[in-house]
Amino acid sequence: MNQSTTTKPTTFRWTIVGLLFLATTVNYLDRQVLSLTWKDFIAPEFHWDNNDYGNITALFSIFYAASMIFAGKFVDWMDTKKGFLWAIGVWSVGAVLHAFCGIATSGIILGDWFVSFEGAKHNIATVKDISRVINVSVALFIFARLILAIGEAGNFPAAIKTTAEYFPKKDRALATSIFNAGATVGALAAPISIPFIAQALGWEMAFIIIGALGFLWMGIWIFFYKKPHEHPKVNEHELNYINQDIDKTIVEDLSEPKTTFTLAQCFKYRQTWAFAFGKFMTDGVWWFYLFWTPAYLSSVYGMDSTQSAFPLFVLYMITLVSIVGGWLPTFFVEKKGMNPYSGRMKAMLIFAFFPLLALLAQSTGKISYWFPVLIIGIAGAAHQAWSANIFSTVGDMFPKKAIATITGIGGLAGGIGSTIINKSSGLLFDYSHKAWTTVDGVPLLEKFPQYAEERLPEGFFEQLQKSGAVVSDGIDKGYMIIFSFCAVAYLIAWFVMKSLVPTYKIIKE
Repeated sequence: MNQSTTTKPTTFRWTIVGLLFLATTVNYLDRQVLSLTWKDFIAPEFHWDNNDYGNITALFSIFYAASMIFAGKFVDWMDTKKGFLWAIGVWSVGAVLHAFCGIATSGIILGDWFVSFEGAKHNIATVKDISRVINVSVALFIFARLILAIGEAGNFPAAIKTTAEYFPKKDRALATSIFNAGATVGALAAPISIPFIAQALGWEMAFIIIGALGFLWMGIWIFFYKKPHEHPKVNEHELNYINQDIDKTIVEDLSEPKTTFTLAQCFKYRQTWAFAFGKFMTDGVWWFYLFWTPAYLSSVYGMDSTQSAFPLFVLYMITLVSIVGGWLPTFFVEKKGMNPYSGRMKAMLIFAFFPLLALLAQSTGKISYWFPVLIIGIAGAAHQAWSANIFSTVGDMFPKKAIATITGIGGLAGGIGSTIINKSSGLLFDYSHKAWTTVDGVPLLEKFPQYAEERLPEGFFEQLQKSGAVVSDGIDKGYMIIFSFCAVAYLIAWFVMKSLVPTYKIIKE
């Protein structure tokens, strides 16, 4: 134990939260590069449609989900410091790999591997077999997303484990909400940086520059992180504050036990299933907003990536109010005398009502695009507040040796939910784009039946409009369906979680 005799308690735990915040910011920046470049820069080069992008995002979710179950065990096995370093190192490599998908496409199709980014674009433009360009490029991006997903899966298990090491239970939701705000800040910084980097330097450099940030973070983590009882910047008073729950719950060796919960043990508990179901129902909502909002502003309101930068900035700025999600359960525990689980669940019920506003997103968008932007921002803030608390329920009820593993199980469930919503969205948007669109008041497929089974030609609607036709795109109806699900997902999740775990019960194995 640290032997410092300084009377004033140190507060180094908040520095650790700052590092977790930076890691999460980089995590979400890396995820956003594709969503902010595919529509304007990548799709024209490789001839993608919504379904191609939906396949890539859905498979990313599958990879992320599958990796989460192993990431939690990996972090528990490697322990926090090494586990986090491996995670961010792998995902940074995956982020940078995206930049070379064009060169690899050129190499696979034409055998010309040793070209510049511009040379690859020129080569791809000469290929007449568009379907081959689509298939090869999509496969390569899927591979890059696989590497990104494997690494990114380690972020939240490692961060939640770190929070449990450095904070007592009553403060963990606040600490989690602060580092989880990195997701918002990453999403906030993305639209005001990535499209402009892509426009000035090429979409490839956007992946390289943003991906390199993770390597910088690794150097800082190596220098700053140690266990609290080993860290010279944590004095005895702060250590006592961190460990204030030990006598009340479970006495755990400060050196962190080497044994961990097996997966079979974890699935014995209703607490695990409650956490997993909550993640399954709600993670996909956040990922839908993250991956599809730029495309929504493009498809429904005709904005390119630079025009949508300010609305997206405002949207994610609103989500910063999610930090209240960490304060509210602390208020319920300290001022109202609730136990941590009851206080957290009450806060989560409050947050679950705000996403209902998404039911109005599409209808109010007919007045101004600012209405759905503001509504998605509020729904996103509610999600992040919800997310900070659902993560903290794991630390409330499970011993530290199981936290990363349980978090990984929840991540797996959340990834499955995200896969379903992303794949469904891509299919639905392409379907509604054709089946529910009218040209001069006549259904598109009635007027052009040849496209029932074929892709619409590039620039098809633009050509129709230039010829004087009145086109009413049906894709907004597809978005309305998805927004409706996003609106009710949290209340469904809360009632199931509360049914599975009605009262506070600590797992003591």
